[in-house]
Amino acid sequence: MASTLQGKTIAFLVAPEGVEQVELTEPWKAVEEAGGRPRLVSTDAGTVQGFNHLDKADTFDVDETVGETTSESYAALLLPGGVANPDFLRTQPDAVAFAKSFFDAGKPVAAICHAAWTLAEADVVRGRRMTSWPSLKTDLRNAGADWVDEEVVVCESGPNVLVTSRKPDDLKAFCAEITDRF
Repeated sequence: MASTLQGKTIAFLVAPEGVEQVELTEPWKAVEEAGGRPRLVSTDAGTVQGFNHLDKADTFDVDETVGETTSESYAALLLPGGVANPDFLRTQPDAVAFAKSFFDAGKPVAAICHAAWTLAEADVVRGRRMTSWPSLKTDLRNAGADWVDEEVVVCESGPNVLVTSRKPDDLKAFCAEITDRF
């Protein structure tokens, strides 16, 4: 049986530094195993620095920058977490616009841990049921989201599907949902 991801290209949007490595590598692997083609998109060309919490980990090659591509090139968007990663992305107008464009196009989006900060900045969480790292609860509620403390939340709102998860411990459930929903 062929995967629903067969041949689909999925954008992974990350900052040049500060992405939680396991929240990048585990969904990346899940997309590849399901027949999809993950691509690393960042604000800058070159490499991005992964982190294991506060410790530097591996670096990863950027495939495209947000200035070189559009959501039209992708079937879905995945936003890994880490504290510094989305905190940087939400201050970059091109990155915020790139994330928002997936909602405007009715394409699936997934975010784990702190990544929902970028979505709050893009003003796309209003009226959506979602989860995140617990410290974002107030931010997301203030942005209009219905925040819940669950392992993984799938919110289907109009043409959009939003998959959110809280933390690395939830990656198994998160990866299962993204491969199903993407």
